[in-house]
Amino acid sequence: MVRAGPAVSVERFFQASLLGLVASGFLAVAGSGYLDLPTIAFTVAGLVLRALLIFGVIRLEISERASTIGTIAYGGFYLLDYLLLSRGFLQATVHLLFFLAVAKVLTARTARDHLYTAGISVLELLAAAILSGNFNFVAWLALYLLFAMAALMSGEIRRSMLRLPDASTGATARGGLRRFHVRLAVLAVFVSIGILSFTAGLFFLLPRTADAAFVHLFSRRMHLPGFASEVTLGEIGEIQNNSSAVMHIHMWGLLPGGVKWRGGTLAYFDGKRWSNPDQERHAVLLTDGEANLDDADERPPRHGINYDVSYDDISTDALFFAGTPRSIRVRTPRLFQVAGGYRLPRVPGQGFHYSAYSLLEEPPELAPTRFPTPILPLPAREEYLQLPDLDARIPELARRLTAALPHDLDRARAIESYLRRNFAYTLQLPGREVPDPLAYFLFTRRKGHCEYFASAMTVMLRAAGIPARLATGFQSGTYNPYTDLWVIRASDAHSWVEAWIPGRGWTTFDPTPAADAGGFFLTARLGLYMDAAQTFWRQWVVGYDAGAQGSLADRFEQRAHRMGLAWFDSLSNLGGTGNTQAVLEQARRLGLRAAILIAMAVWIWLLVPPLVRLVRMRRRVQRVRRGQASRGDATLLYERMLAILKRRGYQKPAWFTPAEFAASLAESPLAGGVQEFTAAYNALRFGGRTEVAPRLSALLDEMEQLRS
Repeated sequence: MVRAGPAVSVERFFQASLLGLVASGFLAVAGSGYLDLPTIAFTVAGLVLRALLIFGVIRLEISERASTIGTIAYGGFYLLDYLLLSRGFLQATVHLLFFLAVAKVLTARTARDHLYTAGISVLELLAAAILSGNFNFVAWLALYLLFAMAALMSGEIRRSMLRLPDASTGATARGGLRRFHVRLAVLAVFVSIGILSFTAGLFFLLPRTADAAFVHLFSRRMHLPGFASEVTLGEIGEIQNNSSAVMHIHMWGLLPGGVKWRGGTLAYFDGKRWSNPDQERHAVLLTDGEANLDDADERPPRHGINYDVSYDDISTDALFFAGTPRSIRVRTPRLFQVAGGYRLPRVPGQGFHYSAYSLLEEPPELAPTRFPTPILPLPAREEYLQLPDLDARIPELARRLTAALPHDLDRARAIESYLRRNFAYTLQLPGREVPDPLAYFLFTRRKGHCEYFASAMTVMLRAAGIPARLATGFQSGTYNPYTDLWVIRASDAHSWVEAWIPGRGWTTFDPTPAADAGGFFLTARLGLYMDAAQTFWRQWVVGYDAGAQGSLADRFEQRAHRMGLAWFDSLSNLGGTGNTQAVLEQARRLGLRAAILIAMAVWIWLLVPPLVRLVRMRRRVQRVRRGQASRGDATLLYERMLAILKRRGYQKPAWFTPAEFAASLAESPLAGGVQEFTAAYNALRFGGRTEVAPRLSALLDEMEQLRS
């Protein structure tokens, strides 16, 4: 009885590989964080359903008519999605792409359908390349390549089988169908590894230049409203729910605890929103990309630090500094100073970085009085004492906390301490909009995030007659020992207070209580590993250009030069001391070891593969002799007969059929055995008569023993 197993096995492997193409493309887009939950759920359900159909767990057939009606109906939904739901062309088109992917995966039957499915998977991968600059994209790309190789190879085998006259019965014998899935999967893995290795080397030789085009088409970076000219209460809390890395900072020397990266300050408050309505911009003089930001001869001098800042997924024109910036080196044609910070002329592109030197702030209780004494002009003092119409309880609370204290520093510390001790930190926003969010925070809810704490302290300081402003930026971040960089995440976004203290100037206060760190040690460690991989990906893949290529080549050249000089110096030192004989002896000994190792490697490379083939062949011959032959064994036995004849001086031309070759040996003493062997070979391979297999083995033994 003819088995149809081979054809079913190839078809199932091909369908699973095609499903893997679509699934890996979907995972690449989902890994960018761009897809919404309904799209993810719909696509996962469709892919799982297709997998169950492929492996025969359930049986379901969707008619072409139903598929057409569903596609037409989604055409109307696409307009609704574009105009009302997504309200964006790109997001609505991504939804359409995944609907078509699921529809085509579930209904594909013809070769054209399979080609369309593969084309949709390519579009998914292109969408992921545009939407994601993360390291996880390379993992999904490698998985996509693996499934692509498996689909191409199994598709070619499937096409060849379908072209044969008896393809419907699967009667054609093919060698190597035993464990077909495993063998083809292993081959696809090795081919994919080879392609990735080759293209990785080619990538570093030929850096890409098309990333700028994608950046202009679609921005992948995060907009941070807290560092614009205004911010509404609650916005920074929303940012803190995102753990994406927005900056990486390299520091020279130790970073003192509690350092904050300030992006700017806000002065005007209307009860719900902070802003700088009349913000003036003063151009900073740049000379070859360098500028002195503060030339004041401050005494006594404070501790300073040098650092490099690199932007990742952040879309802002603000520059971030620790303490008081003194100098900067940056690639920009212009730079502007604004109230409490510095701004670029426009939002920089991907990979923007700058270097700076800053003086760090010391605790005001320990720092000596500054000289010359800083003075706050009267117009600025009035600006930083501005207050909106407040709930009467707020200024009353400020007076009660500061009434018995004579100095502004003590009064500021009293308000700071009150907020830290009596209020709780949370990232959960109020469940409803309230008319006075500050009064609601102080007297009703009594919990909130940093923006509420900083706003409350700033307002109470002003109510107590102390000039104050709201500062926005980031906390210190997390040190990654694997990259020697400080990682600043969106969740590190922070607001604090700067108050004008006589004799000291603008002084930092932070009324926000410490948040619960939470999490597990293992999770934090894995996060550092992922950040290190992400840093490498951005530096050497996303940001790899001709400049990075030249830098990499220069590093290799310098390292090779240093190694060459060290080797030459060691030989010179040995020769100069009269140890020439020892040098020659050492070279002779090392050369002998190297020769032995090379000889062993060549011997293993030449001998092991034939031995493995010989062992496999003997096992199959023994199986044939026990009567456990298959169609694929016919080819193996025939090849062994040809090897025997070749040793006897008879070689089969490539253009001869087995019958023609047997007829050409009529004058040979092996003619009878070859003709009988050929007839039995045809009966086994093309007739499926496995009972003739033992006779084939016996004929081979006779040919081995026959003397020519």
